[in-house]
Amino acid sequence: MARFEHTVTVAALDRSWFEEAVGHAVDLIDASRERDGAILLPDGRPVYGFRLLKGRHLQPGAQYGEIPEPGRERAPEAAEPGREPALETGVLREWRPSRAIEVESHATEEGMSMRVRVRLDEPRTPKALEVSLDGHNPKGGSLYRFSGRARADLHAWWAALDRPPSAPPAARPPVSGRMTHRLGKGRLTVTPRPAEDGSWRVSVVLSVRGRWLLRPVAAVGLFFARRPIERGFREGVESTVEEWAEMLAEIPTLRGEALRAEIADALTEPPEPVESAEPVEGPEPSEPAPKSL
Repeated sequence: MARFEHTVTVAALDRSWFEEAVGHAVDLIDASRERDGAILLPDGRPVYGFRLLKGRHLQPGAQYGEIPEPGRERAPEAAEPGREPALETGVLREWRPSRAIEVESHATEEGMSMRVRVRLDEPRTPKALEVSLDGHNPKGGSLYRFSGRARADLHAWWAALDRPPSAPPAARPPVSGRMTHRLGKGRLTVTPRPAEDGSWRVSVVLSVRGRWLLRPVAAVGLFFARRPIERGFREGVESTVEEWAEMLAEIPTLRGEALRAEIADALTEPPEPVESAEPVEGPEPSEPAPKSL
């Protein structure tokens, strides 16, 4: 078995703001209604790029789909008469805002079919988040199958950050996940602790091993590939830290009704286009006209 560990410092997220923002989002969707497939917020504005495809809105079994943006390839198998074909579909398994919300999505990308299930316990003051992923290539064999499960105990996460900075880290990681493939298994844990300056020190540990009779083969492979794997693991963690910092920089510092309005705007307005970093080429300069004699 190979074990990789990397500890990083990240900016802290305010717990009360996080729980308030999630609560507003849940309340907005809970108060929404459906009209001709469109999902309307309480103020009558439709949720951008999202519609009901089948079933009753916010009832178990309701199927929702993403409306492709102009120019994006559409999946013909997801089309229904009179409906915009969807690139990705999601099925609502449970909607009880005071207890649990569970959604299952299906998507196909580059030949891989993926099913993702997300469950949030006590959504208005989030208690735990569970995610499961199953993927396979319909045209491939068992080597093209994989699965993963992850759970984040949010109450344990915040409790770990309430400890004094000098205290040892929590004995049980608040975030853990398992990945399974025919060739091997992996386990990932994430444990936070507070830093002296108010930021978070987050330790990420990845353990990998082969399965069954492939364990000796995997052990040899991990021995020779340990350094590039470790480098890739560290780069992946550092990249996640950068994305986290970018996300926090975009989070509004609003509270109350102003925050609720900001979330409603985010749900109903199209995302801003990403500006291209490539310079725009102008027209070719024309050759100077010959001078008159």
